[in-house]
Amino acid sequence: MIRVAAVGDVHLGPEDHGRFRPAMLELAERADVLLLAGDLTNHGSAEETRAVTAEFGDLPVPVVAVLGNHDHHCDRPEEVTGALREAGIQVLDGESTVVPVGPRALGIAGVKGFGGGFTDNCGSSFGERVMREFIDHAKDSAARLENALHSLDADYRVALTHYSPVPDTLQGEPREIYPFLGSGLLAEAIDSSRVDLAVHGHAHYGSEHGTTAGGVPVRNVANHVLGAPFKVYRLGVEDEHSTSGEARVEARVGGADHKGR
Repeated sequence: MIRVAAVGDVHLGPEDHGRFRPAMLELAERADVLLLAGDLTNHGSAEETRAVTAEFGDLPVPVVAVLGNHDHHCDRPEEVTGALREAGIQVLDGESTVVPVGPRALGIAGVKGFGGGFTDNCGSSFGERVMREFIDHAKDSAARLENALHSLDADYRVALTHYSPVPDTLQGEPREIYPFLGSGLLAEAIDSSRVDLAVHGHAHYGSEHGTTAGGVPVRNVANHVLGAPFKVYRLGVEDEHSTSGEARVEARVGGADHKGR
């Protein structure tokens, strides 16, 4: 069994000192790795990034993250990434990493992702240049996720994104903004490889549980949805609902207040 803790959309600033740290220090007893699904800051400023490293840096388990749209707002994502990496947080942007867990290997492929919509209602790369750029960025994100997943040599594989790969986990959000919350191209990338769990954030008012067309469990781990500092998912455990021993929920851990969207 591999225990994957995850949370996203923590939106930290200097005023949030100690909000997550006590629960994080207990991680080693409950999880083997922590995934951060983006929107770690409010605007991607240096001050906010320092708040993130104070809460999630130097933890007793490996920490793997992707950035979110909020982390890009100041147009300095490289600085955010560099500061997180200096604090021991591995940041993925179209890359993959392998975490040893006992005799097993957990592979994680991560990318921020982008919008565009789902199935027959998705946008197309046609018309105005700005629309073509929007959809082409979504295509590029999905392609980089697919390449990262295919590069993994691991017993279990997790896809980590900020934007959602499926509409299931957006239920509760206004349908008018679905195209800005995720892209079905991410789900296609996930289904192109053997993946045990897909984790994302971004949809504060969405739902936790979803599934790709290929049957991969998808979990929206936005802090606002979980109502906890993190949630743990178990890989390699079968139950009465399992057809392939994929991700299973272990428990909610602790409690956390909710911040603004």
